[in-house]
Amino acid sequence: MAIVPRVKLGSQGLEVSAQGLGCMSMSAAFYGTPKPEPDMINLIHHAINAGVTFLDTSDFYGPKTNEILLGKALKGGMREKVELATKFGAVYDGAFEVRGDPAYVRACCEASLQRLDVDCIDLYYQHRVDIRVPIEITMGELKKLVEERKIKYVGLSEASASTIRRAHAVHPITAIQLEWSLWSRDVEKDIIPTCRELGIGIVAYSPLGRGFLSSGSKIMEKLEDDDYRKKMPRFQLENLEHNKILYQRINELSTKKGCTTSQLALAWLHHQGNDVVPIPGTTRIENLEQNIGALSVKLTQEDMAELESIASAEAVKGARYGAEVPTYMNSETPALSSWQA
Repeated sequence: MAIVPRVKLGSQGLEVSAQGLGCMSMSAAFYGTPKPEPDMINLIHHAINAGVTFLDTSDFYGPKTNEILLGKALKGGMREKVELATKFGAVYDGAFEVRGDPAYVRACCEASLQRLDVDCIDLYYQHRVDIRVPIEITMGELKKLVEERKIKYVGLSEASASTIRRAHAVHPITAIQLEWSLWSRDVEKDIIPTCRELGIGIVAYSPLGRGFLSSGSKIMEKLEDDDYRKKMPRFQLENLEHNKILYQRINELSTKKGCTTSQLALAWLHHQGNDVVPIPGTTRIENLEQNIGALSVKLTQEDMAELESIASAEAVKGARYGAEVPTYMNSETPALSSWQA
């Protein structure tokens, strides 16, 4: 198995494994039935022992049960071996709600600390931006939590370039979490350059296109009836027929390179720079090991150019999410001067 290198994430001092582990699908029902807890604890331990120590969760996953799972997995000396990231600010109760008011930020942090059974969270993200609250107000409370040593580093997820700039002016942002993969490249225009200008690390979620870059259109045969992907635009039949061409072309190149399509997709992200850390999720040890194997895949400039031409903006049909889900596209917050608590 490849040795998992360590990288600096952002410019504030956080060091993590070059590939992380997204833990959502272990206990959240978005991708089907939650998996047996002992199996998932075993998987987390296997990841840590293999060098994948950057673990990603959220109070949204479950909801809340994923943090409890990680809390159990990190007993017995495991906590000291990992970089633990969690998130607040997204609620789903029949419809999405996003909150970033100071009292909510603090209450969420306290609750996450309790569920995770830790004294401090290494990286605490706002999962989605509350467009009713100036980002400076949300960041002000996060800054206090850093000063109180309840969190070490601050991150944002699905935030626009201008929102990132405003947040970073209040307290340094260590990482931005965003969807970045061979079938989601829109962030390359403004957000990636902004992060690099400000010295902010980039954490790529869904780096395997929610499984599409692993299986292509065949993934639909494996999905349970209530799997959220069945509602997502890119997985609708008319879009899927178009998008499977992208998978086929990636598959042709991966065969030439002697690796899987998953490994090729992850290797493409790893070759974007040491400031990029993908966090593929899985519930199976064999998939985890395959993902780690991506670190050994070497891509030439010609390979990168070919992949980028295959995965152009026109290569994918369908939005990333339905209109009900907030993203960086609608993350602008009011001016600070307009805020009345």
